[in-house]
Amino acid sequence: MTVAALHAHLATGATHVCHCWALKRADGVTLGFTDHDVAIDFDGITFTPESGLSARALASTTGLSVNNTEAIGVLSAAAITEADIDAGRYDGAEVTTWLVQWDNPAARQVRFYGTLGEITRAQGGFQAELRGLTEALNQPQGRSYLKTCSAVLGDRRCGVDLDDPAFAVTTELTSTTDGQVFSFANLFPFNDRWFEGGQLIVETGKAATLRGVIKSDVVVEGIRKVTLWEPIRTTMEIGDRVSLIAGCDKRAASCREKFSNFINFQGFPDIPGDDWLVSVPRSSGVNSGGSRSR
Repeated sequence: MTVAALHAHLATGATHVCHCWALKRADGVTLGFTDHDVAIDFDGITFTPESGLSARALASTTGLSVNNTEAIGVLSAAAITEADIDAGRYDGAEVTTWLVQWDNPAARQVRFYGTLGEITRAQGGFQAELRGLTEALNQPQGRSYLKTCSAVLGDRRCGVDLDDPAFAVTTELTSTTDGQVFSFANLFPFNDRWFEGGQLIVETGKAATLRGVIKSDVVVEGIRKVTLWEPIRTTMEIGDRVSLIAGCDKRAASCREKFSNFINFQGFPDIPGDDWLVSVPRSSGVNSGGSRSR
């Protein structure tokens, strides 16, 4: 990529440039679009014309304000489909925009890099927010002092290995499902509610790479019934493989007894309650700030 070549071309005053956009989804699928009238190829991506995708002018600001714009496009079976948007395949997708000399694609410059934000659909089209890199700088930072753990199960601070067979299992669907309620047999030795608060990840089939958060995990007469908070909005069939990841309720007792990981517990289980701040000294009983009978 030669930015200098693009600048030299722009300096001539008689330019022939276009814009190219690349969308990279979490499942690895990459789509390319351009506002030129013929396809352009570079970086192993074919940027197709007449795809119905265009972007408004980028609003760039100084400081930590969010640099954003919007992408507008047409839903089609060949490119961005309503089914894929509804399934969440474009949630958080990476977006890169280039200014390209269309007869010399090597002369190009990245104009925007960020992620897809909120997507709305209406009348056969869609409109998506494009969020720049400074979006992350506006997120709350720092640590909260809570009785419960502030780490995410399996992250660097937690340290639990989610590939450990004690905390995850992969199995096949043996019955039909509506995408929200799943039934499994012979998932031993996992206890009742072991996966509650965890994740169900689809490994194969049309819904591969999609996931959901487990609302409840109940075992009745050897059959495990797993219910998600939100359904997986893509057809799933018998034989599709799914992985179940153990859930964590963030309590100190669960960290110690379920995961044997109390050394990495990121909460403060012995911090006094709010009532402790206004409590008065007394010579007997426990003065921990907790509730007590009168």
